[in-house]
Amino acid sequence: MRILITGINGFVGTNFTNSWLRNHKIVGLDIHQPEKEGVKRIFGWDELGKVPPVDAIVHLAGKAHDTKNRSEAQVYFDVNTGLTQKIFDYFLQSDARTFIFFSSVKAA
Repeated sequence: MRILITGINGFVGTNFTNSWLRNHKIVGLDIHQPEKEGVKRIFGWDELGKVPPVDAIVHLAGKAHDTKNRSEAQVYFDVNTGLTQKIFDYFLQSDARTFIFFSSVKAA
């Protein structure tokens, strides 16, 4: 199966990727795009239209909680809601059949 993982370089994304690499072809989407062993390519959010066709999208990207409470609530809303809407709209226009959304952001 070909899988697109958003937030591939985060804690959850890294662990998810490591466990699925043996049986799946993985491409990533993240704000940082370093090479990752076994991953075909990691795209930036501005390259979403260049992502090759996939069978499934696992959306893990988002702004994680700020333990020092330095970020404004609106920033969390804009980033987390905006990215989710953007990738879900992409999913609706794609041939992917599965969309999984997982958030590790703490509830305030």
